[in-house]
Amino acid sequence: MLDQKLGPVVDADGHLLEPADLWLKYIDPQYRDRAIRIDHDEQGWEILLFDNKIAEVVRGTLGALGGVGMDPDEFFIPGNKSYMDGCPPGSYDPKARLQVMDDEGIDIALLYPTISIFWEGWVTDPKLATAYTRAYNRWLVDFCSYDKKRLFPIAHVSLIDPEGAVEETLRAKKDGCVGIYLSPDMVARGWKHFDDPSFVRFWETVQDLQMPVGFHVVVRDQPSFREWVRPGADFGLFNFTFLAIDVMAGFTQMMSMGMFDKYPRMKCTVLESGANWISAWLDRMDHKYIPMKSRTQLKMKPSEYFYRQCLVSADPDETMTAQVVEHIGPDYFVWASDYPHIDSSFGVAKEIKERIEPLSLDAQRKVLGGNAIRFYNLPIGI
Repeated sequence: MLDQKLGPVVDADGHLLEPADLWLKYIDPQYRDRAIRIDHDEQGWEILLFDNKIAEVVRGTLGALGGVGMDPDEFFIPGNKSYMDGCPPGSYDPKARLQVMDDEGIDIALLYPTISIFWEGWVTDPKLATAYTRAYNRWLVDFCSYDKKRLFPIAHVSLIDPEGAVEETLRAKKDGCVGIYLSPDMVARGWKHFDDPSFVRFWETVQDLQMPVGFHVVVRDQPSFREWVRPGADFGLFNFTFLAIDVMAGFTQMMSMGMFDKYPRMKCTVLESGANWISAWLDRMDHKYIPMKSRTQLKMKPSEYFYRQCLVSADPDETMTAQVVEHIGPDYFVWASDYPHIDSSFGVAKEIKERIEPLSLDAQRKVLGGNAIRFYNLPIGI
């Protein structure tokens, strides 16, 4: 299956749809009565519960958490489709996932959650938050153990519990996780900024373990951009488009607070916000850095920290990826399928290959898989 010319193809942000009973089975027993679960409301609609509270944003529309290759309109009618209706076997069964990867021409997948991109912000008990992440990470490691050469787990860690975050990072590394997923928004870390003293040990840990942290879009009943959303409006185009804003803001805050200066060996991946914006954003930050130099902790231009410590993930449907890669350099890009979400599609590996075909063969190899293998220290040859 491996394309000898282009090398391994790595999906840097594939997703799983967690089994509905995952947390009931994998959570520490003392938290089982507060486990994440799916139930039904008085209308018979499916509801998602975190700490026994309902996530209103997906009431009756849990099927839309998956739905790849299906009619989106059917999944956004409340009560019309169940969570399992939107779950193709490749989203929860490792054997089926490998078949999907074979069909798509994907050699390796870095795997991220779906339900777990929702609950931070609802959960305010730090110990419960860590119990949720620990349960998910245990299941994820079991999932990926089906084929440790092709399926790589990215652990979920919650910074609302700084001590627990360190413990879970160490445990996840020992279990074979190759990176860390962090929610980028402020509410997920108890409104603390990234440079809060309580997080120092976490940043030191991920730096020492060489586990890249990745910011990914999150979904909230009360998103950070809620002032822009019309009261009572259904989740729509504005919300879906603006999910990327939290990722961009998290990355920018990390940069502006000097986190890459304080932790020069820490690695960061910017996910599911596209990649074509990064060129203009680095230019803008570098330009604003000039008059603000005396008011910042940075010793170098923002772009220099990006080049030293970061990657950004391209979406297959972006139309200027080749030009942006050529401008920034091919060492700083990966790509992602987003399978099996409702806005993903099949044929994405073929699509990203077509997008970057104007680049040199060496650049194509890096974007398609070489950069991910290097950045995450995956135990395979390029």
